[in-house]
Amino acid sequence: MWCRGIRGATTAEGNTKENILDACKELLQKMIDANGIKPENVACAIFTTTPDLDAEFPAAAARQLGWSHTALLCAQEMKVPNSLKQCIRILILYNTEKSADEIVHVYIKGATQLKGAASQKI
Repeated sequence: MWCRGIRGATTAEGNTKENILDACKELLQKMIDANGIKPENVACAIFTTTPDLDAEFPAAAARQLGWSHTALLCAQEMKVPNSLKQCIRILILYNTEKSADEIVHVYIKGATQLKGAASQKI
């Protein structure tokens, strides 16, 4: 069994608790569905937001989806000039038998323009 990184990113419609949680839950569900993720096999998940999103911790969305025994961490992205606004990124470290090329990285909404989105399989 390997620990693989699964990347995902999306954008929120605004800086409200509801916007952040809705965007994060949508992205997480797409990552779960695309990779067959079972919460008991998640080693940890790291959530980041751009500095313009600070109304809620995005990891709260994972708790709402039942990830009650998973290590979660929230952080703020660097403030890079001309970078994507209102962006939420997730990195899930997942224990799996899948090879690295079988992992599906998920980029939705405004995040489809990100560099890593070019390799997405969804």
